[in-house]
Amino acid sequence: MSFDPATLRYNDAGLIPAIAQDAKTGEVLMMAWMNANAVAQTLATRRVTYWSRSRQEFWIKGATSGNTQELVDFRVDCDRDCLLVTVNQVGPACHTGRRSCYYTEIRDGEEVEIAAPMTAD
Repeated sequence: MSFDPATLRYNDAGLIPAIAQDAKTGEVLMMAWMNANAVAQTLATRRVTYWSRSRQEFWIKGATSGNTQELVDFRVDCDRDCLLVTVNQVGPACHTGRRSCYYTEIRDGEEVEIAAPMTAD
C-alpha cells in the first residue's frame, strides 16, 4: 500500500509532531512540527524537513548550521497523529548546542541540566 501524507491526522494548524531519534543510539534528540509538504519533502529527499512555526517556512535541519539529519526510518504512530523519524544526526540536534533538546531532568522537584553543550574537536 502506498503512503499518502494526506492520510495523517494533522492539528487545526495543519501540523503533526515529529520526534527525531538517533538511529544508532536510540537517543531522543528533538521534537518539531511537519506539515504535509514537509512530510513529502522529507521522504523525497531523505533530508529531514520541518515546518518552522515562528518563521512560517520550511526548515531543512542543518541547512544553515551544518547539524544535519539524514532520514533512516520514517514511522507513523497507531493514531496517525505523531511521527517518529530515526536519523543519522551530524552535530548537535538542539539549538543550544547540545546533542539532544532533552537535557533538563527533574530530580526531587528540582531542574538539573544533565548535558553540556557539545564542543568542537
